[in-house]
Amino acid sequence: MNQKQTWTVIFVVAAALLTIRSFTGPGMAKVYVEDTRVSLKQSGEKEVDGVMKPVYEAVAPGTDGAIEWTAQSQVPPRVYYAAEAADPSQTAIHLSASRTIGVWVAALLTLFIFSFLYRDNPFYKFAEATIVGVSAAYWMVVGFWDTLMPKLFGSLVPAIVTANFMPGLEGKSDYWILVPAALGIMLLCRLNRGLAAVSVIPLAFIVGTTSGLKFVSYVESDLLAQTASTMKSLLVAAPAIGDQPSTGFSMELSIKQALLFIGVVSGLVYFFFSVEHKGVVGKTARVGVWYLMITFGAAFGFTVMGRIALFAARCEFLFDDWLWLIDPTQNRVVVETAVASVNALVGAMASSPWMPALSALGC
Repeated sequence: MNQKQTWTVIFVVAAALLTIRSFTGPGMAKVYVEDTRVSLKQSGEKEVDGVMKPVYEAVAPGTDGAIEWTAQSQVPPRVYYAAEAADPSQTAIHLSASRTIGVWVAALLTLFIFSFLYRDNPFYKFAEATIVGVSAAYWMVVGFWDTLMPKLFGSLVPAIVTANFMPGLEGKSDYWILVPAALGIMLLCRLNRGLAAVSVIPLAFIVGTTSGLKFVSYVESDLLAQTASTMKSLLVAAPAIGDQPSTGFSMELSIKQALLFIGVVSGLVYFFFSVEHKGVVGKTARVGVWYLMITFGAAFGFTVMGRIALFAARCEFLFDDWLWLIDPTQNRVVVETAVASVNALVGAMASSPWMPALSALGC
């Protein structure tokens, strides 16, 4: 069976299963929302970081001068079922077409990504390109409104930005911002083959400054912090609890400090190649190897568990939010009905004539 025939069979089976699932049970992949009318009115002002900002309070709908809009909050399907049972003509809780379509799009993209487990295919490439494109567009918009608008335009024309785009921005004119703006424009020269050499200047500036800043932060957070932790006393006192003073020696903290000291020293000895690893030096280096292997194994295991958690989350989304085959949070099943059924079953068993005999047998 070639690839085309395989995908044909997969699609036919998947379409048949989805069709059967759509017409059985309470349905699938439906998102319900509740409309809530929100009404706010300015009640005064307060100072925040030296700037007076308005304060709003909730008021009754229809109040003069109030700002009103309709907010939609997602509700579990069981809330919709209960509302429909109480009043079939109600419209406050209803199906959200946009959010339901979003669930279907997310489910299909998830399946397209999972299809790579079979082999590389056009559906996986489509999902991959979609995710990359949407992510790039999202971060471009975030960069524009979080960086360019407040820092660049907010420094060049603060009055216009505050009046039309970002009312809460309290910027001041700062024309030194033209220097990084020019460097940013020079980066765009890389798109032109003839001017590509110009983009090397801002790239060199970015690499140099980033390396210097990262070097300082790594020295402070890794080298100095670990050196200070290693040079602490191996006999650690128990920490004070509230107003009570320390109770003296702590075996747990002392063992932890000793293991830290041994790991740092043995790890450094392993990477010290000026002396041949024999005798005490060799045994110490061997301990350092064990520390390194345990660290690498723990880091790899943590990474694998993170990926498994992501996979489990996507599977839960498919079976819960999309297919409605499971209901771990009781969003669709009325819990009270299930409890009542269990209580009725227990009551029936208690009144059964077989109960005395079962009790006598110790059941």
